[in-house]
Amino acid sequence: MSDRLADLQAAFLAQQRSQRALSPHTLKAYDRDLEKLADFLRRNGLREWRSVDQPLLEEFIAVCSETLDLRSQQRLLSSLRGFYDWLARTGEAAFNPARGLTLKARRRELPRVLDVDIVQKLLDAPAPAEEPEKSLWVRDRAFMELFYSSGLRLAELAYSRLTDLDLAAGHITVTGKGNKTRRLPLGRKAREALQEWLELRPRWANEKSETWVFLTPKGGRLYERAIQLRLEHQARRAGIPQHVHPHMLRHSFASHLLESSHDLRAVQELLGHADISTTQIYTHLDFQHLAEVYDKAHPRARKPK
Repeated sequence: MSDRLADLQAAFLAQQRSQRALSPHTLKAYDRDLEKLADFLRRNGLREWRSVDQPLLEEFIAVCSETLDLRSQQRLLSSLRGFYDWLARTGEAAFNPARGLTLKARRRELPRVLDVDIVQKLLDAPAPAEEPEKSLWVRDRAFMELFYSSGLRLAELAYSRLTDLDLAAGHITVTGKGNKTRRLPLGRKAREALQEWLELRPRWANEKSETWVFLTPKGGRLYERAIQLRLEHQARRAGIPQHVHPHMLRHSFASHLLESSHDLRAVQELLGHADISTTQIYTHLDFQHLAEVYDKAHPRARKPK
């Protein structure tokens, strides 16, 4: 028996994949969000997406709020708006119940960044003495330097290919959100680390490796989750107590560059932000740093000892 909920969910995801060229990460998020609503409908004995009206959707969001924070609820609502817009265009829904449904405004949290000295500690850690960790360190240092040098998103790094790299010219071309490409400069340290890794890479490559830049020891593409775990491992190994994740290196790249250059438009271009308001969050970090310096240094701001 055909499941109409599952059939239309699959058709929507296929359309998004082919026409909008969304990243695998975004598609997985859409899939998870729609599956939550599909399960909710099945539990309520409903078998059609068109059965959802705004009161029912509000009930669903209320159920989700028990396990999701406000940011995740907002992303969920955004997924449903896009899905029901598509259903309405294809005649599978009479209207979009997610349009006009709003959540309480959330104060935007500042991204967490690493101090420059912590980044240096991570990237300048001594190499392990023995294999296989010695070779793994060469690869891991290369992708860590690339994250911090060029501010890549996790998916952009995981899907980078050898043809995207030009070490001689000192740049990498990446494909970001909305299938938009941008060319990013590579710093000296990143070029050196990548060169060392590319000299080792043929030892791991095989007929299934294609042209992915970063590989596992068995020759497969280094997936996003593996990159996250290896970064956590290298941070622990370097003696860094805080949790370090890939986006933190991207945030640190943006914050440190803006702090030195004060060129918001350049940082926007490098990060691949469509809207400069997204980049402006880093100006708050810059001010926060200046405020901390002020509080420590100004004679009329220092707290009495």
